[in-house]
Amino acid sequence: MKCIVSCYLRLFRYGNVKFFLTICCCLSVLPSFSQQKKNVLFIVVDDLRPALGCYGDRVAVSPNMDRLAAMGTIFKSAYCQQAVCAPSRASFMTGKKPDHTKVWNLTTHFRKALPNVITMPEYFKNNGYYARQIGKIYHDPKAAQDARSWSVPELFAVTTNLGKYVLDSNLVRAPKANAAEAANVADSAYIDGMVANAAIKELQLVQKKPFFLAVGFRRPHLPFSVPLKYWNNNAGKVFPLSPDTAAGLHVPRYSIHHSVELRGYQDIPDLGPINKELSAELIKGYYTAVSFTDEQIGKVFSELSRLKLDQNTIVVILSDHGFHLGEHGMWGKTTNSKIDTLVPLIIYDPSQTKAPRATVATVELVDLYATLSDLCGLPIPKTDGQSFANVIKGKPYLGRGMAFSQFPDDMKFDQQPKVMGYVIHNNRFGYTEWIDLPTGKVLAQELYDYHADPAENANVAAKPKYRRQVAFFHQQVGLYRK
Repeated sequence: MKCIVSCYLRLFRYGNVKFFLTICCCLSVLPSFSQQKKNVLFIVVDDLRPALGCYGDRVAVSPNMDRLAAMGTIFKSAYCQQAVCAPSRASFMTGKKPDHTKVWNLTTHFRKALPNVITMPEYFKNNGYYARQIGKIYHDPKAAQDARSWSVPELFAVTTNLGKYVLDSNLVRAPKANAAEAANVADSAYIDGMVANAAIKELQLVQKKPFFLAVGFRRPHLPFSVPLKYWNNNAGKVFPLSPDTAAGLHVPRYSIHHSVELRGYQDIPDLGPINKELSAELIKGYYTAVSFTDEQIGKVFSELSRLKLDQNTIVVILSDHGFHLGEHGMWGKTTNSKIDTLVPLIIYDPSQTKAPRATVATVELVDLYATLSDLCGLPIPKTDGQSFANVIKGKPYLGRGMAFSQFPDDMKFDQQPKVMGYVIHNNRFGYTEWIDLPTGKVLAQELYDYHADPAENANVAAKPKYRRQVAFFHQQVGLYRK
């Protein structure tokens, strides 16, 4: 810097071209802020529906995610591509829809169908970034990981009971045990506390080089096992039960499940309805787990700010899918409903001062690959998604206005699905079409009018007044499948 100042003074005094060239030489060896690569902190939360204060949830305690939302852009109409862990994560990490990754279950690896696909972190790595993963980014099993995506080996990508439960009394029927746990331990006794601490250390190490740091938190995924202090914080709160516990009217059997994921826990009845008392405890457990994860995210973002990396780091918070809390008598995910496919998505970009605080623009998680590349000034790769960077920049967004998701009728671990449900969401409707894949025959249709029925309580696909909408969405499903 002293060299530059000296050169400017001499240039002013003598008007010498030689010294002008010297200035240019000095400037060339210093990093330019405008040319400096933006970092990416990519935070993935498991099973998080929009149960956050920034989404208008009045009982949620999520001050850290709310704070980030107030600084950036909150997406009110963001949808995943399939409402279960492995397919959703394979989709947004590759920028490919499930019908292209061929990942519809929990065991298939996306490289079986796409051996040479360049994943999102791999793309950043190939463009000079240090790509690092901490926690659950791909699905949990070791076989689901992808070493090619990262600059160094995965950390906390796979968990066992270590950090998942800490009480011996909760391991009577491992690995499922109880659906919730309150242990008087530090945050770091659980896996998400470990992940937050590791992410903080990683930020301290990578602060001088461009990075793509992916951090994955497992709560509020079942079991709702978090330290006692978070339960104590919610001790006097009343968490309302779902008002829509009955099955919807005229809903095909394909759209209904019996909460198999929850039934596996030892303190949950194998059959029959979940009574009000147990429902209240489960809902409280879910929100308590959300608060625990929010605290861990707050720790990571605070360290990012302390290191002043927030001035040049795009922060993304997303969930892989939503989660039923008793609505229509179901618990968990694995449906095409809005409850399971609508996800929280918050993006903070420090360079965008005109970013809207909230948007109802319909976007998809498969769009993230192109969007982050765009925001970071990288060539936008060809994916199944599209960049919605203009939304964050406060500019017009020429998106499709629709989001596409899908789910098979019966998720087999080692078989191709025979019946697939394709769903389209926009700001007015939710439409699902169930197709027999071998024949192409349409087995059932669902249409929900969100102006009249935001909770999807009544399928109106057969009503004559919606004939035009059903025909339009049927055509769009056909285009999507090509």
